[in-house]
Amino acid sequence: MVRTLLLLSLLLSWMPACAARPSHAHLALGNSEDQRAEALKRLLQVFGITDPPQSLHGIKQPPQYMVDLYNTVAGADGVTKDPDILEGNTVRSFLDKFHSGQMHFLFILSSVAKNERVLTAELHLFKLRARMGDGPLRRHHFCQVSVYQILDQHNLDSPDGKKLLSARLLAVQGSGWEVFSITQAVRDWTEEESSNQGLLVTVRGLGGAVLDPSAVQFASGRDHHESKKPMLVLFTDDGRRGAALPTNTFSDMALENPYLPEEIRIPQINRTRPPRSAGEQQLPCQIHPLSVDFEEIGWSGWIISPRGYNAFHCRGSCPFPLGENMRPTNHATVQSIINALKLSQDVSGPCCVPDKLFSINLLYFDDDENVVLKQYDDMVAGSCGCH
Repeated sequence: MVRTLLLLSLLLSWMPACAARPSHAHLALGNSEDQRAEALKRLLQVFGITDPPQSLHGIKQPPQYMVDLYNTVAGADGVTKDPDILEGNTVRSFLDKFHSGQMHFLFILSSVAKNERVLTAELHLFKLRARMGDGPLRRHHFCQVSVYQILDQHNLDSPDGKKLLSARLLAVQGSGWEVFSITQAVRDWTEEESSNQGLLVTVRGLGGAVLDPSAVQFASGRDHHESKKPMLVLFTDDGRRGAALPTNTFSDMALENPYLPEEIRIPQINRTRPPRSAGEQQLPCQIHPLSVDFEEIGWSGWIISPRGYNAFHCRGSCPFPLGENMRPTNHATVQSIINALKLSQDVSGPCCVPDKLFSINLLYFDDDENVVLKQYDDMVAGSCGCH
């Protein structure tokens, strides 16, 4: 538990003070359940999570689509491969709650926060292989699939009973996932939750011809394997963005983080590190590992990926004179001069802090057991500088 509290204290202190700081031993003195609870509460706030699930009902498998999306966006350690891949910073998946044998689907969106801006919403349906038989269906090669937002479930046949959201032609034969845009309906539902009466999907032949309902079907939440269940995928942005760090003209001289994946490393510079036996106060500003283990924190039951990550942290001195390899700002350079000349008793030397930060991604179950992929800015120190 002591290690967990120390880890949380480091993780929540991105901007360390250069003046006197409490030692690790001092931080551990108040080691109590209240302190641990407060530390974990603050860490949840960092991740924008209010109520993590206390326990999941049985062993849950995340939708393969969400797993594949996570692997596309992030590496094994959760670090973002390309910040432009994901639309917004949150992707939520919802399974059908209606469990109807008919093509009527209902998704409960109560877990979507009020501050989330809906960007795109998709209905994912798994088309089953058609039962061709010997009837007239053999003459049909295509069908028209229409997705409606239900406005009045008691008067579906009236003009005001439903609203068309998406329609297109599909091949009658074959099977696999089909995706339909339902963004406007989801925006309506998030603005007024009581208006959510679900979706209706209809299948017709070309020209509106009626087809045998058993001929072209989509998997339902009741009768088919979980891997084929109807799913709503929602792309949103909650407005949480990290503060941009200033661009430095010496970007090619950054203090490289040798632990990061090669594709996002900063170019290496030539520098000679002091021997390990040198005193801590003699070490120049450098990057050091800082492991965050979700199992140790107690979150492994609901976080799917990653199992943990390396946040890294910056430690070391910023001695006068500051070299370009320390990536000092002009302000830090002036501060180091004032401190060295002792022109002011109240001015300390510059701080060793992160000057490049990367985002990470979490794939997890929310309190309603929906699967969420969320991207968090400024979670991994990429390099350090004297500021």
